[in-house]
Amino acid sequence: MGKKKALTGALLATAMLTAAGCGGGGAPSGETAAAPSSPGDVSGEIKVLTHRTDLVQDGTMDRYAAEFNKTHPKVKVTFEALTDYEGEVRIRMNTEDYGDVLMIPGAVAKNDYPKFFAPLGTSEELGAKYRFSDKTDVGGKVYGIAQFGTANGFLYNKAVWRKAGVTDWPTTPQEFLADLRAIEAKTDAVPYYTNFKDGWPLTAWSNSIGSVTCDAKANDRLAGPVSPWKEGSELHVIDSLLHDVVKGGLSEKDPGTTNWEASKGMIAKGQVATMHLGSWAITQMRDAARKAGTDPAEIGFMPFPVQKDGKFCATAVSDYQQAVNAHSAHKSAARAWIDWFTEKSGYSAKEGAISAVKAAAMPDTLEDFGDNDVKLVERSEAETGKVNAIDNAAEIGLAKPDYRRQLVDIARGAQKGDLRGFFADLDKRWDEAAKTAGS
Repeated sequence: MGKKKALTGALLATAMLTAAGCGGGGAPSGETAAAPSSPGDVSGEIKVLTHRTDLVQDGTMDRYAAEFNKTHPKVKVTFEALTDYEGEVRIRMNTEDYGDVLMIPGAVAKNDYPKFFAPLGTSEELGAKYRFSDKTDVGGKVYGIAQFGTANGFLYNKAVWRKAGVTDWPTTPQEFLADLRAIEAKTDAVPYYTNFKDGWPLTAWSNSIGSVTCDAKANDRLAGPVSPWKEGSELHVIDSLLHDVVKGGLSEKDPGTTNWEASKGMIAKGQVATMHLGSWAITQMRDAARKAGTDPAEIGFMPFPVQKDGKFCATAVSDYQQAVNAHSAHKSAARAWIDWFTEKSGYSAKEGAISAVKAAAMPDTLEDFGDNDVKLVERSEAETGKVNAIDNAAEIGLAKPDYRRQLVDIARGAQKGDLRGFFADLDKRWDEAAKTAGS
């Protein structure tokens, strides 16, 4: 199990270099990590870096490897689980030693993928088979295949919402806030839990870009001086809702004491009513309910509280993308693992997630979405490279927790400022950065 490391001194400098796109070691050859023609012939020992410390510790990943070896007997797979996955992998990527297979860290700019990862095939070839392939498409080549996809919305405890007298999903942000106020008044539950301290759950709010307007290209439209937080925009609606929840006293009293692992049991037991997360979290919350002796069926999932033409929409976005280290000595074996894990392991179904394989069925966890005719919008990533460049130059961090932590602090009065001024500052920084970055 990896340990979190404080990024101080030399480590901080190293991390900053990586974030800027400087890699260590020799230049990658650009050689494609091609799938082996015969599974029984490919050989080699590969290391898979993973953020799923739980699945390594309980032996689940070893069981997957044993199944893989039934068709790929000459490949030895080992796993290294990292608790601070993003931080540690960023540092390692200044060398050539960052595993053979790894999940692409969010801090690596899309345009830098060819510096670190081996191409897996053409966009045309892989796009026909897999969802979300455009997320790692650089210059017509794909550098990562999604572990799975996730729909975005709110995890909620149905029993708590019913106790508050709410049985229908809210259709507007105002209805959502009114429902949380009813929960506060009629139950003992915390209406909304921010997971402020761990931070990364706050980034899930960005994954709802596209849900408000039901527009698959909503994220692509950020690639310019477009004032993303202007009145009526996706981010204005999304971040205003988070602000208003906190400002209305509808979240936990002390955000600095939140705990991700503890939150699973809290929502399972009805101590917390609602959290914004991806649908990947449904199975974890239902597992927590079983452990707590409560009914897993009471863990529900609702779309963002906005409708277009009388229907809800929810973005479907890629989870971590599996990539092959450009410096790996066993690229074919690494690719064999990725293909098997994506197509044959059953991992996405077990996690209750959307398979990256287009031909696969939707998961049971999204049954409520199907029953209520929620439209899933597979978000385009065609302009993600430009959006990332602007975001980095503006030092905002759509995929990082810091600016939403600041938003929460303003909302609860722990930091000076107001929402209008906060949005105006973000728009100014974004538009100025767009004039030079991402072009």
